Amino acid sequence: MSKDDKFTQAGKTAVMQNIQGIIGFLLGYPPFNLMEQGHLAWLVEHAQLRFFAAGDPIIQPQDGPVQHFFIVKQGLIRGERVVPGSDDPDTTFEIGTGECFPLAALLGERATRTLHRAAEDSFCLTVKRDDFVTLFSQSMPFRDFALRGVSSLLEQVNQQAQKQASETLGSHYSLDTRLDGLIAREPIHCYPTTCIRDAVKQMHEAGVGSIVITDQQQAPTGIFTLRDLRALIANDAADLNSPISDVMTPQPAALPSSASAFDAAIAMTRRHIAHICLVDDGKLTGVVSERDLFSLQRVNLVHLARMLRQAESVERLCELRGDIHKLVDSMLAHGASSGQITRIITLFNDHTVCRVIELSVEAHGDPGIPFSWLCFGSEGRQEQTLHTDQDNGILFTAVSAQETEERRARLLPLAAHINNALAECGFSLCKGNIMASNPELCLSAHEWREKFSRMVRSTTPANLLSSSIYFDFRVVWGDKRAPEQLFADVLRQIGGNTLFQQQMAQNALLNRPPIGRLRDFVVARSGAEKDTLDTKVQGLSPFVDGARLLALANGISVANTLERLQQLRERRVLDPQDADAYIEGYQFIQLVRMQQHQQQERDGRPFSNRLDPENLNQLDRRILRESFRQAKRLQASLALRYNL
Repeated sequence: MSKDDKFTQAGKTAVMQNIQGIIGFLLGYPPFNLMEQGHLAWLVEHAQLRFFAAGDPIIQPQDGPVQHFFIVKQGLIRGERVVPGSDDPDTTFEIGTGECFPLAALLGERATRTLHRAAEDSFCLTVKRDDFVTLFSQSMPFRDFALRGVSSLLEQVNQQAQKQASETLGSHYSLDTRLDGLIAREPIHCYPTTCIRDAVKQMHEAGVGSIVITDQQQAPTGIFTLRDLRALIANDAADLNSPISDVMTPQPAALPSSASAFDAAIAMTRRHIAHICLVDDGKLTGVVSERDLFSLQRVNLVHLARMLRQAESVERLCELRGDIHKLVDSMLAHGASSGQITRIITLFNDHTVCRVIELSVEAHGDPGIPFSWLCFGSEGRQEQTLHTDQDNGILFTAVSAQETEERRARLLPLAAHINNALAECGFSLCKGNIMASNPELCLSAHEWREKFSRMVRSTTPANLLSSSIYFDFRVVWGDKRAPEQLFADVLRQIGGNTLFQQQMAQNALLNRPPIGRLRDFVVARSGAEKDTLDTKVQGLSPFVDGARLLALANGISVANTLERLQQLRERRVLDPQDADAYIEGYQFIQLVRMQQHQQQERDGRPFSNRLDPENLNQLDRRILRESFRQAKRLQASLALRYNL
């Protein structure tokens, strides 16, 4: 081999090593880690490595339609926009190692709307626009990411969480599965005039636990189950020749066949039932039972709900509460989202609260006064996790000041009994004394109305803080009519009070997301919390506070953050794409928080919302940073909307 040939061979080897090195780098970051090897090699072969010194502009709006696709190999890129009336540009985002830009401008064949500047000395892989288009057309993972951005990566995170949980619990279908995918047979049904004996015979021959009673048009009018049959026999009230309509449960629970397994689980758990009729266009199309829904190891949703509502003592409730913690792992194995899991946890918490109230009334004595048990904060929003405390109150009716004081005096001892029993069940006593045993929160309907009106009329710091707690409001036990009428009045007052809205907006900007200009995350620099951030206060609160403000200002009565964002989207208060991004960001931060709580429980450590981002993998870090950016964007939109 000649000297020139040796140099040529050495050059080829160096080139191949360089290509393999860049491919190895890209495989550490999504979406490149999902791409086929051939497409990835093609990308690298058509890329050039460019250096940008700190402060150099990379692409600008005045450059016209973007001509290159950029992947950050090393360094940090900052997105800047000019703020009217300010000499300093506003940093709208930061792009770190392994991330790419500007996808929206390339897909729209337009100029970038943001100046991209090197925040420090940086190297970027650059790909010409035509080559970007070719790769977009050939690689499905790359196309999916280009169209959906970071939200497409959430599927990877959910798959990781599901895989981790399934290693212990086994693989099951997703809770997002449509109910019509669970139907294995035609529904067993009969007419109202069918005698009980014949109906039971049909159930026995079909091997099912229920029969649906329908009219001539196949619309369900009732349902009869094996549990109903056992009750008939036990009460010695069974005339098997009587028509089934005499003993059926009328108006059975129904969902369309397009509903999800999660929808059915919620309905069963809330109503303590084991069967859901599937009805399309008014006709019965199937029946789904709790057995169809879940084959969970150790824990069954509907069964656990029934056990909680029938618990004979507070001690028994405490035992059952441990199963809720096991359930979280089980739901993750079924592919449940953080929003679904928090709703289920809250639903079980509601069952626990209701049973504690009933047991307390039995033990303490019925005060003879109808009352409603109110909950606030995360329980009011149906967003409780495994780590929760009490935020509750009592509403009762009274016609005079004297009657109000008399009724309060009779209810307060019961309220204290309930609060202490809930503490035994794991609901920590509220350090701020936001509990029904506090005389200031055991109020008549008139007093609650005055309390809420003062919060809206007088925007003191204390009232603003109170509104952020009490206006996440829900009735857990007792009559709902008076409290809901009360809250309807609150919505009307807030809708007409722009000063209160503006003050709430200022409050919603207090908890800033923990991302800065030149660092991935802003963490505590000293003390016991060194190198950590607070996922609840800094991560979730901006979404919760922003959604609350916009919902109250627009007459939306629901308290759940995700439902508030969805309704704001539907009413076009929020841009649909923005609302979707906020929902995804909120759910991911909640998922990270819940996973940390589970790990803390497994390790026997106290629950904490403090997180060291260095403990996350690259994918989770990237999506967490993007989720914080969405929280920052929501706050920026509030500041603009309310001129702050």
